[in-house]
Amino acid sequence: MIGQVFILYDGWIQKERKFHKPSQSGQGSGDSMKFATPAEDSEHIPEVYLSLQTFAGNMNADGVVHHKLLHSVRTRFVRFVPLEWNPSGKIGMRVEVYGCSYKSDVADFDGRSSLLYRFNQKMMSTLKDVISLKFKSMQGDGVLFHGEGQRGDHITLELQKGRLALYLNLDDSKARLSSVAPSAVLGSLLDDQHWHSVLLERVGKQANFTVDTNTQHFRTKGETDVLDIDYELSFGGIPVPSKPGTFLKKNFHGCIENLYYNGVNIIDLAKRRKHQIYSVGNVTFSCSEPQIVPITFVNSRGSYLLLPGTPQIDGLSVSFQFRTWNRDGLLLSTELSEGSGTLMLMLEGGTLRLLIKKEAGHGTEILTGSDLNDGLWHSVSINARRNRVTLTLDNDVASPAADTSQLQIYSGNSYYFGGCPDNLTDSQCLNPIKAFQGCMRLIFIDNQPKDLISVQQGSLGNFSDLHIDLCSIKDRCLPNYCEHGGHCAQSWTTFDCNCSETGYTGATCHDSIYEQSCEVYRHRGNKAGFFYVDSDGSGPLGPLQVYCNIT
Repeated sequence: MIGQVFILYDGWIQKERKFHKPSQSGQGSGDSMKFATPAEDSEHIPEVYLSLQTFAGNMNADGVVHHKLLHSVRTRFVRFVPLEWNPSGKIGMRVEVYGCSYKSDVADFDGRSSLLYRFNQKMMSTLKDVISLKFKSMQGDGVLFHGEGQRGDHITLELQKGRLALYLNLDDSKARLSSVAPSAVLGSLLDDQHWHSVLLERVGKQANFTVDTNTQHFRTKGETDVLDIDYELSFGGIPVPSKPGTFLKKNFHGCIENLYYNGVNIIDLAKRRKHQIYSVGNVTFSCSEPQIVPITFVNSRGSYLLLPGTPQIDGLSVSFQFRTWNRDGLLLSTELSEGSGTLMLMLEGGTLRLLIKKEAGHGTEILTGSDLNDGLWHSVSINARRNRVTLTLDNDVASPAADTSQLQIYSGNSYYFGGCPDNLTDSQCLNPIKAFQGCMRLIFIDNQPKDLISVQQGSLGNFSDLHIDLCSIKDRCLPNYCEHGGHCAQSWTTFDCNCSETGYTGATCHDSIYEQSCEVYRHRGNKAGFFYVDSDGSGPLGPLQVYCNIT
């Protein structure tokens, strides 16, 4: 495909797109023995197929077969699957996809900036609101927009731990943003540096909140049907009026595209320097792409990443970020130089454990953190200098409880992340638990960043069973398949439903544990008394405690 970047994954070609697709063309490769015909074009959002079409391909290496779709399709991914090809050759296919024009107004917020949309009057009173935007970010927290009135009205959209929380309140002075629960929460893992769409529609107290393909309907709190906002709406943060450059909550860090407030194109006004827009900090109008390469450890038995260190340095420094759903897994193992032992960093029950094992028996251990298998990015740093060892987790520094005056650490030659190859001894790479399944990024060894693209190209280190330049984490609890209030818990590969105290059982809490009528209890030989009855079985109605007059 011309002018596109593709990922070859399990025998199919995938690309991410953000334009309409009215037509495509297919052609064989330069080798006349390689051509494909026909092919399936599956346009889909991951895991949700929207359409599936079969196209006849070319019959030689030079001919071009053009297909025009009846309707344009807006999609994030396109998958091409060759169904038939030259039996004397190999699969070869070249594809061009022609897109429609796409209008894009983009603003880039650096985490210390915002745009203020100031009203022409002191207060804006609206019975109906429509706010739409797209965003992408690598940060899991930050305010996308905020407005409030003196009487207690407020509207805020905020990223919280990779999910979008919407706060919406109409004329209730008792409810303040700092003390109320969000009106709606949608999405998950939204800090994945992919574009996500947001739409808020409100008429009076009725509101629809949509993130990507998921919509939540709710009724707002408050006494009236009108939202009163004083002076301005802020986008990207909540600045303090009396303190320039100061913000009430963490700012959004990322890009926002096609931001509309009740039909007003906010970013277009900002680009044209219109008087209604006031810019705080550095807001630019092109989306910067951070050069951060994540990797995914796919296999809990065989995945590993080998990176070289600088051996025999007096001390050690390693840092990286990780995210996972698994409670256990090896993060790092290295054989230290000068006989100073083996260093291991691992997750055990969602807690981070650093273990330095010495041949002479003098070792040390540090435990820190909890519930680190929450799917969020966590930062880890190990530093050893002059008999002092520290383990920093998300800016919290921990040190060993035992005396480390006898401990002397020299950096190793090889650092194994995620797991150990089968052909190594325990002294070279020790893994007492299963390998890590999850994502890592921003790996530094001896204060030097490691180029993971060079690893992919074979010029640095070694690896097995990795996805490079991709974090393939999925939230298997979204949507939540656990019925009747069951709690969803997940690992990297599966999910489970905790059905306790729900009155239901089964893999997804579908089957009621109670009978559907007093008659059934009577046939079971029970005497008169109070029983729980679930009249619709596995339906939406919950069980009720009733008195069964069994005679």
